[in-house]
Amino acid sequence: MLEEFQELLGGFKIGDFFPSMEFLHTLTGVKSRLRNTFRRFDHFFDEVIEEHINPKREKEEHKDLVDVLLEIQKNKDTEMPLTMDNLKAIILDMFAAGTDTTFITLDWGTTELITDPKVMEKAQAEVRSIVGERRTVMESDLPRLHYMKAVVKEIFRVHPPAPVLVPRESMEDITIDGYNIPAKTRVFRRDPESWMNPETFEPERFIGNTIDFNGNDFELTPFGAGRRGCPAITFGTASVELALAQLLHSFDWELPPGIQAKDLDMTEVFGITMHRRSHLIVVAKSHFP
Repeated sequence: MLEEFQELLGGFKIGDFFPSMEFLHTLTGVKSRLRNTFRRFDHFFDEVIEEHINPKREKEEHKDLVDVLLEIQKNKDTEMPLTMDNLKAIILDMFAAGTDTTFITLDWGTTELITDPKVMEKAQAEVRSIVGERRTVMESDLPRLHYMKAVVKEIFRVHPPAPVLVPRESMEDITIDGYNIPAKTRVFRRDPESWMNPETFEPERFIGNTIDFNGNDFELTPFGAGRRGCPAITFGTASVELALAQLLHSFDWELPPGIQAKDLDMTEVFGITMHRRSHLIVVAKSHFP
């Protein structure tokens, strides 16, 4: 459902560029795909909400996001009351932006690491030297994982899960540094003036480098910047770093027999987020006896 949603949200639609030809969406099946995806998500969200308002539901120790949203909805004194559609839209944001992007980052990161054994070995050695015999990586370990943080930055640089946060376009004709940029222009690129060997996965470029992805360095903006920056940058970063560190610590990774790095399909799916077209299949061997 998420893959279909992301493709429909960010894929090419001729009616977006030529409104007079929007009728083609009916002929090409785009409208029926949109309606079907909407119905599937709406039914799923109805189930989630019904589960939370069920009086017989077992009470959890801590409230989750849906519980909090339902409480806010019940409060009629709020300045902007939440409708059920508002509530569903927030849940959709959490699924689409809060889980899909993390999966994409880990998927691309694992792909790049398994195709470069030296980087994989260096990242694993650092994590295992810090965590030791403990089986679980703690958030308190993250500040000492300098090389792994450089790996995460390089994943964000080469494979931002949602380039420029979500597609942006210029509102009017403008000239920047001598470049004439027409209205409605969308730009995605890795600038060789900002990065040496921009197409090469090389975490070492961030060792001793102060460039970060907090929105102040425009060479690296996986979470966007300014007023349109992602509000969940801290949560997203911790989710990716903890998960990647745990995967590096707990498992040794190999490609299946007969498969080499050059055989992997690195093609990106055209959509609002940058999935790999082909699924990554790897062999995970436990590091612990």
